[in-house]
Amino acid sequence: MKTKLKKGQTVKLTVGADKGKTGEIIKLFPKTYSALIKGLNIKKKHQKPSKEQKGGIVNIEKPVHLSNLKVIDGKKDSKIIKNVDKKTDENKKIVKKKLKEKKIVLKKDNKKRKVKKVKK
Repeated sequence: MKTKLKKGQTVKLTVGADKGKTGEIIKLFPKTYSALIKGLNIKKKHQKPSKEQKGGIVNIEKPVHLSNLKVIDGKKDSKIIKNVDKKTDENKKIVKKKLKEKKIVLKKDNKKRKVKKVKK
């Protein structure tokens, strides 16, 4: 499955114990549709001692499903809406023309919205 999220992006967790916290994507798992986020979804693992490592209880970051993540643009949540005009040619080919791009900035209550035009 194709994702819009990439390694290094800042995301916000929308559900769970760490709800509302932000972190950076460390690694993506496309097969399981999940991602490893720095500092989020930390679980305890009981590790057995080996020659290289000492045993004991270790904190490990576990993967989070991508549907529970939201991309953050700086400190504000935002979405970019692209308007595209589709027309068919004489040869029945689809011709696409870009009309506008709008950036919607969501406030904390998600009711009031500001619309800004994106410059190219």
